[in-house]
Amino acid sequence: MRRVARRNLLLSALAAPALLPTLARAQEAEFPSRPVRVVVPFPAGGAADILTRALLDQLRPVWKQTVVVENLPGAGGNIGAQAVARAEPDGHTLFASPPGPLVINRFLYRQLPFDPTRFVPVTVMAKVPNLVVAGPKLAARTVAELVAEARARPNELTYASQGNGSTSHLTGAMFEALTGTRLIHVPYRGEAPALVDVVAGQVDLMFGNLTAALPQYQGNRLRILAVTDQARASVIPAVPTAAEAGVANFISAAWFALAAPPGTPAALAARISAQVAEALRAPALVARYAELGAAPVGQPPAATAAFFAEEAERWSNVIRFAQVTLD
Repeated sequence: MRRVARRNLLLSALAAPALLPTLARAQEAEFPSRPVRVVVPFPAGGAADILTRALLDQLRPVWKQTVVVENLPGAGGNIGAQAVARAEPDGHTLFASPPGPLVINRFLYRQLPFDPTRFVPVTVMAKVPNLVVAGPKLAARTVAELVAEARARPNELTYASQGNGSTSHLTGAMFEALTGTRLIHVPYRGEAPALVDVVAGQVDLMFGNLTAALPQYQGNRLRILAVTDQARASVIPAVPTAAEAGVANFISAAWFALAAPPGTPAALAARISAQVAEALRAPALVARYAELGAAPVGQPPAATAAFFAEEAERWSNVIRFAQVTLD
């Protein structure tokens, strides 16, 4: 009897690896079999939230399941990332994030409660240029005037960001390094609350992205001094690039990606990526993203992984150049 039991146990152990591909195929075929949770690691109202919700409006009829956006802000996006890192790798929890938690924070924090390199890349939803945004109380009307004012008043002008280590924080640090200015950084828990205080004049300026700032600009509640991209943004063609405004090499863009928990089968990630890419080609979503100043992407997982590696190198260079550190 003991020999039979041991034999059956051995056969089960030998068969287990062979079952893994079958289980992965079953997960892929059944997805989604229940509601899908998409974690955004910043508050509602920011670019990550707006772009994600617009995409999910296109995916709900495809998935035929309830899709819930869960905003989990804090710690530069690390709180939301940690929640996704602990989720079941079956596609029913996804991470919709700007660069911070995926490629930047590992160079800023001594320790993270998750390993960003273990997330499974799905796709990049969109890219959005960053901006130099001025609040109503700032005297400067151009980037040249901003540089002159900041040099005349070192450590007096304030700039808001989405949080410590965010692209808006690092873009501000890059601006300081390139222009020889010194500003006071005021971090927030997301772009939406940061913009509220810029519009209210509580903070002088912000290096935010076009998607979130555009409605405030169109409502004449703030000014956009420059686009930190190689070309002007088609939705605001009158606004110069930073290079045109007098600051060479000042290039910074935000992007927003989908990733899955560690251990998610590659075939499942590829399937979700293909569905997202198709949704991003829908005329309604293309038009909506254009209104927001965003360019849809929708690349496959392998290209997304390569892009993450390139961005990690780029932003780590910015962090070293600007000498940005966080505890």
